[in-house]
Formats: sequence, structure tokens, C-alpha cells
Amino acid sequence: MCGIVGYVGTRPALDILLCGLRRLEYRGYDSAGYALQYNDSLVIRKCVGRVSELAALDPGEGRAATAGIAHTRWATHGEPSIENAHPHTDSSGRIALVHNGIIENYKSLKMRLEALGEVFESETDTEVLTKLIGREMKATGDLLSAVKKALTSVRGAYGIAVVSADQPSTLVAARYGSPLVVGIGDGENIVASDVAAIVAHTRDVVYLEEGELVEITTRGVHSHGSDPRMIRDRMTHVDWDLSEIEKDGYPHYMLKEIHSQPESLRNAFRGRLDMTEGTAHLGGLNMTPEDMQGIRRIIITACGTSWHAALIGKYVLESMSRIPVDVEYASEFRYRDPVIGEGTVVFVISQSGETADTLAALKLAREKGAACYGIVNVVGSTIARETSAGVYIHAGPEIGVASTKAFTSQVMILSLIGLALGRARGCISLAEGLSLANSIREVPDKVETILGRAGEIQSLAREFTYASNFLYLGRGVNYPVALEGALKLKEISYIHAEGYPAAEMKHGPIALIDDLMPVAVIAARDAAYDKIMSNIQEVKARRGRILVVATEGDTEIRSYAQWVIEVPAVADQLTPLLTVIPLQLLAYYVAVARGCDVDKPRNLAKSVTVE
Repeated sequence: MCGIVGYVGTRPALDILLCGLRRLEYRGYDSAGYALQYNDSLVIRKCVGRVSELAALDPGEGRAATAGIAHTRWATHGEPSIENAHPHTDSSGRIALVHNGIIENYKSLKMRLEALGEVFESETDTEVLTKLIGREMKATGDLLSAVKKALTSVRGAYGIAVVSADQPSTLVAARYGSPLVVGIGDGENIVASDVAAIVAHTRDVVYLEEGELVEITTRGVHSHGSDPRMIRDRMTHVDWDLSEIEKDGYPHYMLKEIHSQPESLRNAFRGRLDMTEGTAHLGGLNMTPEDMQGIRRIIITACGTSWHAALIGKYVLESMSRIPVDVEYASEFRYRDPVIGEGTVVFVISQSGETADTLAALKLAREKGAACYGIVNVVGSTIARETSAGVYIHAGPEIGVASTKAFTSQVMILSLIGLALGRARGCISLAEGLSLANSIREVPDKVETILGRAGEIQSLAREFTYASNFLYLGRGVNYPVALEGALKLKEISYIHAEGYPAAEMKHGPIALIDDLMPVAVIAARDAAYDKIMSNIQEVKARRGRILVVATEGDTEIRSYAQWVIEVPAVADQLTPLLTVIPLQLLAYYVAVARGCDVDKPRNLAKSVTVE
């Protein structure tokens, strides 16, 4: 959600800023802009639309500038317009700022500033902060001091980068609730909201701490934050290759990421499966067998696709470990007074590790004394730093807004946690543990088998481009898969879709079924198979158009469905890792057939860092 890039160095800043913005396009945005420090002035350009349109604007003499900031905006306060696009300036036009987040008390601040004679040109909350900094700059004459003082007046979330025409080759950045990372180079430094904008220039990065303020120049990065360590002592090395954020010949990032799932799943369990003891070792959890035996209750909190993974985790963890599990929307959990007693463990799940609601839920759980563990993808992210322990899913960069490989990797990690807990608590025998471990190890190869049938699903997808509604049904551990399949379709094809537990169809949704209603049913050969067959017959009796995801070799089901997509057999608890793959492909190919922008669906952002 929104993207920030800032550069101070010796090379032309504009090329680096635009390159960074292109790397951040996947986050979702509606307008873009930049501010360049040139001689003793600022060169500012903005547009409504894509980064390519911004790049087409003439920067004039600013092309020679070696410092600047840039931004892609996802509208919150005020519609997409030139006036609302970032950067925003102070009344003198000599200070420019880009901002991710929301200033919650901007209305009262704006009224106060207007009373002092300030004139606002946009509808944004951001402009308030710019005006505050401008006034402080007049008093102090120092950008760092001005930003530091202005931030004491604001309440909310921010990741900001600020430049002034009066302090060449200097950039000030700060974060609170919205991520920023600084890339450390040789005579040059880059700040961005995502490491993807940095890795083309340096692999050495520092993730800013909550409440940290930094001054960035060609000489280095100076911190004025809560972490007393020197910036270089906190430096980490990004170990993924630039090719991981390229399409590698695929037409869309989403399709590339769907097809990369065999490898991302192997990465999730690599080095963690114990084929001797039939268990999993997740060192990042820092849990002894005694700790595992002492768990009385698990709460999993997440948002969106991660919440669907958490729902699957509930089925898996309860069946393997016999520990009661509650799954909470982080956005709801944070606004009530949850009961967290002794022996309660909280897992927070987020691909980015920066999801605002999930971070707030984590802080609440910690305040109530729960042991909190993160399940995240991005190394060094806020959740990774603010949990006492946790597990990286190792899915690699995920660029497509609609999550695919991160979802299956999250489910894989939850399965490994379930196996470890089950063995430690004596709920799973050695023989059962070895069988499950072996099934886990076979999953990537079985996913490859499904991906080999992508062409069949592509042909099938054309059958549904007409649809305005779609129903997804599942039972047991595959009910969350129905939810996830429906979410993927609505996210990228804009077809209204709903997922339901199959038995709940009779409690309302069955009224929608007619000969135009496509119904996707997950009907793996598991413990709920006989019951879901009854539900399929109920849909058939009402002339619904039935697509079934079924286990290979199931000939019986073909007499009830117009279309069948087969997946290999696997242990019941692991079926979601296979049954979701055809639904990801179906959503992708339907969206492509409808001419939708798959990687950048309208109104959506990859990382939701504000409420």
C-alpha cells in the first residue's frame, strides 16, 4: 500500500527513483510523483496514473539532480488527483515530503494551522505534516530538528521521507507503524518502503525500528531512534536474487508465483522434517517439548488470505495436537477485550510482516501476557522483530497482489507446527508421524502434477467468463479452501464469489442456484467425502453448473459434475495444499480471459499498512 523511494548519492537520482517505483508498482497505487533537489530548489512532478506516465514528464534541469524522493499513492484521504498526489510541500515550496500511513488527528491540526494562516491545496492528511515541518524549519533552520519536532504533534501511522532545498544531499526519514528500510551503499544510500526497490543497488539493508528517525547523506546514515546500536551494526544482507522479482518469461507475476509453489513448499520444510522421529524441528519457535506440552490454548490471528491459512491451521493443529484453537480476524481481535489465560499461545500470520491490524493484534496479545509467535515471509519485518520467536515461511518475494505461494507456504508451516506439537504431546505415534512426514515431503511433486494440467484449467476457465456470481463449497479442512478460492476469483476477476461450508448451502445460498450459477466444490476423498457428495447432488437437482476438484481416480463423481479437475491423493490434513492449486489457476485464467489487470487489481494493495 503506497510506495516510498528516496536517494542520496552521486548518480542521477531520477533514474534510481523511477526504477524503485517500478519495483513497488505491485503494492497498488493510483498516482505517483517525485521531488528532486537541484541547485537551491526542488523540481516536483506528479501524475494520476502509472509510473510510466510519470517517467514521461520532463524534469528539466532536475535530471542532473543526485538526491530526491518519490512516491506511489493509494488513495485514502481524497480521490486520485494531481493535488492529492505526493510529494506535498510546505507553504514555501522548499520542503517536500512523501508519506505512507494515516495521520489520525489531521483535522484538528489542520484547523490549528489554518488559523495561523496556512493554506491547504489538497484533501490529504499528509499535507498537514508537511506544513508542520515547514513551520518548524523556519524556527530551527535544520531539517532533522524540524521533522523531529513536527512528529511530536501527530498521532497515527507514518513512514516518511523529507527533503529540503536548503539542505542539499540530505534526506530525513522516519517510521511509526509503517515500514521503511535503508539500503547502505558506497557514497550513496537509499530509503524505501520495501526492499524490492533497493536490491538492484545494494544488498546491505537496515530495517528502521518503530519510532526511529534517520538523517541520510552521502556520508552515511545517522540514527536518532530507540535502537542505540550503530546503523552498520544492524545491517543485514538480502540473500534473494533480483531474478526473484522478475517475471522470468511469464505474462504475470501471479502465474509465475503459482508455478513456483513446488519450490516454495520445499523451502518451507527444507531442513525441518525429521524422518527418523517422524516430527518437525522449527528452531525459530524456541519451544522445548515441555513448552509444547504446557500449551492449553492457541489463538491464531491474521487478515485476508492469511486468515484462510489460519482456518486450515485450526483443523490441522486440533487434529494433530488436540489443543483447542481459535482463529481471529486481527481487525476484530484488536478492538475487543479478548480472554487470554495462562497457557495461551498466540500465532500471528502475515506475508509482509507489516499488516497494520495484525501488528496491533500482536501488541494487544503481548500486553495481555500471551506468548506470541510470528509466521511471516519477509525477513526483518516488524512482526519478525516484535515477536519473541517465530517461523519464516521462506516463500521468497511475492509480487502479485493476490497471494498464492505465501498462502500454501503458511499452510505448510502450520502443518509442520501441528506435527511437532502432536509428536511432543504424544497425540501422534511414531508410525503416524513418519507417515505424515513422508506425505509432507511428497506434496511439492504432487503440486507439480497439478500444474502440469494448467492448460486444461485454462480451457475450462473460458466457460465462466460470463459469470456474475460464483459459489464455492467445501467441508472440514477444505472449507477454508472454498473461502480462499472465492477470494482469489473476486480479487482479480471482479466476479462476485462466496465460499461456504457445504452443509450451510441449505441455510440460504441454495436459493441462488439456477442453470446460470457456477458452483465449485472441493470433494477430495477424505472423511467428509460422503457428505459432500450429497451436497453436490443437491446442487445438481437445481441445475447448477458444477465444477468439482476431486481426488485422482474418483470415477463416481464424474456422473454428477459437468467438469472435474483431479488432484493426487494425500493425507487428509494436507489436502488443502493440493486442492487450492486448481482454484488459483482458475481465478487467474478467468481474470485473463476477462481482460483484467491480474497483478494490480483495482482498489487493492499488496501490503495493508493502514487500517
